[in-house]
Amino acid sequence: MTSVTPDSPATRRHVGLALLALATGGFAIGTTEFVTMGLLPQIADGVDISIPTAGHVIAAYAIGVVVGAPVIAALGARTGRKRLLLGLMGLFVLGNVLSAVATSYEVLMAARFITGLPHGAFFGIGAVVGASMVPVGKRAWAVSMIMVGLPVANIVGVPVTTLLGQEFGWQLPFVAVGVLGLLTLVAVWFWVGPQPVGNDVNIRSELSALAKPQVWMALLVGMVGFGGMFATYSYITPTMTELAGFSEAAVTIVLAAYGIGMTGGTLVGGRLADRALMPSLYGGLVAVTVVLTTFGWLAHSKAGALVAVFALGFSASILIPALQTRLMDVAHEGQSLAASLNHSTLNVANALGAWLGSVVLAAGYGYEWPSRVGAALAVAGLVLALVSGRMDRRTADAQLTRS
Repeated sequence: MTSVTPDSPATRRHVGLALLALATGGFAIGTTEFVTMGLLPQIADGVDISIPTAGHVIAAYAIGVVVGAPVIAALGARTGRKRLLLGLMGLFVLGNVLSAVATSYEVLMAARFITGLPHGAFFGIGAVVGASMVPVGKRAWAVSMIMVGLPVANIVGVPVTTLLGQEFGWQLPFVAVGVLGLLTLVAVWFWVGPQPVGNDVNIRSELSALAKPQVWMALLVGMVGFGGMFATYSYITPTMTELAGFSEAAVTIVLAAYGIGMTGGTLVGGRLADRALMPSLYGGLVAVTVVLTTFGWLAHSKAGALVAVFALGFSASILIPALQTRLMDVAHEGQSLAASLNHSTLNVANALGAWLGSVVLAAGYGYEWPSRVGAALAVAGLVLALVSGRMDRRTADAQLTRS
């Protein structure tokens, strides 16, 4: 991956606008991903299905993310990255328009699957593009600027579009997100410079990332480490109402605290990863472990619950820029594929964490326990990260010996 050194205010402004364009896309993607969860009753009524069945719409989007990220990154290897980003955002707009006009469960399922397809590839390829526009020592910061659109969506985009959907119909949020997607497409067109790929970049070079053990280690760290966070967050509403005593209406305040924590963690994580990538990864996992270990205890009071939820969003989000940058570092020729796969594994982590949380709840344990299971997963992620770091040191020692 090549990086440039901005040498004038004009160049810095250009980079800033390009990152803003990509962050806007992240904001749109984050909004459409999570707004569905707040509108399940309205969606169920709209297409004449039960609320549990409407939950499949969320799963359809997640499956689209898991499938689309590696397939699009690999098949689009020879396409210029700017052109690929434009195509991805065009597909995103199409998916949201189809979601808005869907009149049946089957059509809505297909539309949400289509909408999920560009999710991982947009973030992965956007991260590679953003990192290539800044000095080497600011790559993780650039990645964090792109990723920050997701948590900001949880603070602003999701609540606003949820209210729109509740007042004016569940279709309107998808129309609004489609408009955001069009704005992103225009911004990328004007603000992101040409991103040609080298002659040595092709499907085979992208797939070469899958032959590298350190790529798999980084993906496992993300899947297991974030699984711990999702084991807790998946049940955040009943945890807050049952343990902390919040009303259901007041849970929106809790979710806002989580989103603010995510935003701060993403921004801080980018700075930390640029200073010391692997130590920031270790530190983030330690912080997640501490937060999850104490979460059940803190959640027994409203003040403690707000602190715990903010800390959960902050600590988990520290990991995002570090993991994304780590994958680009260890993938070498297959950066786009590896960076895109990061978002596939996060969706796997979501499913893993939610399932493990449901297991302990179904066994009769209280809402303190999903976070304790999550702490164990975070410890497992830390162990994997330490093993990965040890593999790096062994490789470096072997190279010194040969030289």
